[in-house]
This record gives sequence, C-alpha cells and structure tokens, in this order.
Amino acid sequence: MLRDGKIWIANTSEGQPVYMLPKMANRHGLIAGATGTGKTITLKVLAESFSDMGVPVFLADVKGDIAGMLEAGVDSDNMQERIKRFGLSDFGFEYHRYPTTLWDVFGKNGIQVRTTITEMGPLLLSRILDLNDTQSDILTIVFKIADDNNLALIDTKDLKAMLNYVAENGKEFAAEYGNLSKQSIGAIQRAVVALELEGGEKFFGEQAIDIRDWFSVGEQGRGMIHILDSQSLINNGTLYSTFLLWMLSELFETMPEVGDLEKPKMVFFFDEAHLLFKDTPKPLIEKIEQVVKLIRSKGIGIYFVTQNPRDIPDGVLAQLGNKVQHALHAYTPSDQKAVKAAADSFRENPEFKTADVIEALGTGEAVVSFLQEDGTPGIVDKVFILPPQSKMGGIDDGVRDTAIKSSLLYTKYSNYFDPESASELIERMGIEKAKAEADAKEQEAAAKQQAKEEAAAAKAEAREKEKEANRKKRAAKSVGTTVAGTVGREVGKKVGKQLGGKFGQTLGGNTGAQLFRGILNTLLK
Repeated sequence: MLRDGKIWIANTSEGQPVYMLPKMANRHGLIAGATGTGKTITLKVLAESFSDMGVPVFLADVKGDIAGMLEAGVDSDNMQERIKRFGLSDFGFEYHRYPTTLWDVFGKNGIQVRTTITEMGPLLLSRILDLNDTQSDILTIVFKIADDNNLALIDTKDLKAMLNYVAENGKEFAAEYGNLSKQSIGAIQRAVVALELEGGEKFFGEQAIDIRDWFSVGEQGRGMIHILDSQSLINNGTLYSTFLLWMLSELFETMPEVGDLEKPKMVFFFDEAHLLFKDTPKPLIEKIEQVVKLIRSKGIGIYFVTQNPRDIPDGVLAQLGNKVQHALHAYTPSDQKAVKAAADSFRENPEFKTADVIEALGTGEAVVSFLQEDGTPGIVDKVFILPPQSKMGGIDDGVRDTAIKSSLLYTKYSNYFDPESASELIERMGIEKAKAEADAKEQEAAAKQQAKEEAAAAKAEAREKEKEANRKKRAAKSVGTTVAGTVGREVGKKVGKQLGGKFGQTLGGNTGAQLFRGILNTLLK
C-alpha cells in the first residue's frame, strides 16, 4: 500500500509505519521464511504496492493462491480486525482487483509462454537437458554450426534435425569445429526426447514471448501484474528455474541502461528461489551473479522468495538490499546455524537479539530491513505485515478463462506457427543433395553411354575407312596389274623378238607380263 509516496509494508509493534523507498526498490530484495509463515502475503502486499505506483510486476504462482489478485479482497472479521489494528481506513484502504495477465508454459492455465531454442541458448538448454560438460560443449558447437549456416533453431524438431545433420556430417565439420562424438550427440538427442515426453517442447516455438510486452499498465494507471501459473511447471524444478533464469537473461540483454530512477521500471519475484541455484554449474552461477549485480542499472528490481537465506549464493545474497525475514525453526544444529546466519545478515538492533526474534515470529510477523535514502541498510525491526487489498487464494476456472481470453496479448500468443527453420532447411538440403547426386549419376551414365556410342561410331568409321582403303588398294592393284602386264608384255615381246623371232616374241611377251605383274604385287603388299 502506498503512503506519502512510499511503500507501506508493515507496522512495528509500537504502531510505527515501516516503508520501502521506491527509488531503492531496484536494489533487489529477499523474502524468506519457513512454510506457512506469511511469505505469500508479503509478496502480494509488495506486488500490489508496485502496481499502485504504475510499476509492472512479474511473479510465479507455485501453489495457485496468487491468481486471486485479479479479484477484489473479501471482507471478514479477521480482515476487519487487521484493518483496525493498522488504522488502514484512515489511509484509503479498500478492497479492489488488480490488472492481471495470466501465463502458463503449458498453455492450460494462462496465455502460452514460448521462446525459441536459439533464444534459450546452449548454456541454459544444457541445464534443462541435464547434460555433462562434454555434452554441453558439443551442444554449444551445434549452436555455432547452426548459426554459421543460417539454420534457425526454433523448436525441438529443429534441434533434433540439427543434431542428426551434425552427426551425419561429422567428418566434414571436424576440421573447423573439432571432433564431434556420435555417442555424445546421441545422448543429447535422448535428452531432447525425454524433455518432449515431459511436455517441455511446448515451451519452444513461435510466437516467442517478447519481454517488452510485460512493460504495460492497466486500468487507473496501475502496473500490470503478470502471473506465471507454475503449479504444473514446479514438478519439473529444472525447467521451472531455467525458465526464470532465461527471463532474467532476456531482461538483461533487452533493456537499456537507465541508471537510478525514482521507481523501478519493472519488478520480478522469483518464488522457490532455491531451485534456481540447486545443482547449477559454476559458469551459470557466475552469470546469475553478474546479471543480478548489473540489472538494477536497467531499472529492474529482483526479489527472491525462498525458505532459507542460505538457499541463495553469497554473491547473489550480497546484492539483496531489502530484506523481509519471516520465522525460521531451529530443530537441528544445522537449522540453528541457518537462523544465526540469517540474523547476522541484518544491521543489529540493540533492543533485541535478532536470532531469538526470528525463531519466535508468528504468522504474518517478520523482521525487516530496507535501504535508507543514502543506500545503507536500516536497523532491523520486528514488524507486522499489512493485509493485501486483493483476494487471498485462488480463482475458479470460469474466472480464469475469462481473464485469459480478455487479455490483449491472448490473440498474439495463443496460436502456434511453424516458420521455415532448421528442420525444413536441412530436409530441403537433403532433397537437393539427393537430387544433385542423382543428377550426377545420370550425367555420368549419359557420358559413359555417349562415350560408348562415340567409340562404336569411331570403330565403325574406321572399319569403313579400312574397307575403302582395301577397295582402293584392290582397284589400284587391278589397274596396276593390268598396266604392268601390258607393259611387261610389250617389253617381253621386244626382247623375245630380238632373241627368237616370232616365237620368242610371244614367249617373251607372256613372260614379261607375268614378271611385271609379280613385281607390282610384291610392291603393293
């Protein structure tokens, strides 16, 4: 609730109001406490206050009891007692609904939330698929090959097609990208199939969510409250936490630097925050720490909601300036250490021992410390959290369905479409390759047939030439023989006549003709 331009979140036991300063709200915060101690009420009171300031809010609804923010609160004796205790009537407290948009990764209890495989990136996708270091490295290379070849990875179908393509052409890629083990690619493929069986493939596709659509306001200038239904999603803790990390990364990469503002541009509440850091590889932890540290300069406030502060890595915890600590129970030595660590994170109040107070807090009570004007933490106070103005609890299916379909964003994101991407392009490449290979074989066969035909034609032509040469040779031989015989006869006649008269002339003519023909035949062989 707003009071004097500040976020009025609680009162001390003496009735003094406790405020969070809007201009310090993007310095991030922590809401911690055991189950049933009032974390959800605190979250709702803060979210309502930010909305009243015109600041959009995102939060995850893990138990289904936050969606009631789209309906006005319901009066009761308990609420009247709290209103009286805090003197809320004097400051305009009234029950009312808040502008709310419902979202769901599975598209059942809210508008479908999608992103693309490319936008998720190999680091976060490796976490979803639970890949080891080697498999993660190979997945990174697969993303690089896809990018180098302009193959867009939109959905899991594209990713599987890309993995097959890389496996089949591993030798061609090895020189530039290194060896790509088929066994590791096979393990990645099996992990993708397992994700699909769990329904995770619904998260990948178009229309992908545009984070900028969340920076909107509703009626009366209140910031839109975006609620992600996580009742089913939380069953897959890795997918839930990776989705939240993806959003954090998208915000960091999308939003421009704005410096320190009078109020945040948007505030995100990450419930069940311990899942964000459970079994998270060191490179990703380092990235989260970097984003949390730098994103405040982009006007974004991040509030982690968890049971125990020790669920948050020290590098992240150090960035959380606004703290609300509900009760913690110390049943074991480990629990006692956790309570002491939580108490030590506050600026000491000389009037009480913080650790003792944390253990003794009742439902709706907390110890708090918010950043002051100069950016230093305020002294810890024991407080009573104000009640929310919207409905506490869930909503029925009819109200939910109406809220979903009346949203201006429903039409934009309700329909899935499959643009031309890696799977289609790889299939086309395969068809073109097969066609090119078939054409090459056909051309090779045609060339062989043409060569065969040309060889046969050349052989036939050679035979014809040989026949012609033989014919000419025979003709020449015949003519030559005749001429030789005639010449030889005349020569023989003259010689024979000189030697033996008429008889010698005849004999010499015949002999001369035979002799000359024989000589010619010998020469023509």
